[in-house]
Amino acid sequence: MATVRFTQNLQRHAAAPEARVPGATVREVLDATFSANPRLRGYILDDQAALRRHMVIFVDGTEITDRTTLGDPVPANGEVFVMQALSGG
Repeated sequence: MATVRFTQNLQRHAAAPEARVPGATVREVLDATFSANPRLRGYILDDQAALRRHMVIFVDGTEITDRTTLGDPVPANGEVFVMQALSGG
């Protein structure tokens, strides 16, 4: 099972406790997370079920590359970290 963690900033908007969920891809892990916490989906995914522009996901410390289908693999006992992307200058 993967461990899913969320930044504290995201938790200000929706309850986002750490979770251990099954899944072999980012999509499967997120779907399992959202099944227990459906409100969180709208903060992370857009209406096309793709990752929102202001969000970023890391799997074991590496940023995912597939922001549309979320097909990046998640190893058994992997860590998925979801955070809001920051920009500025």
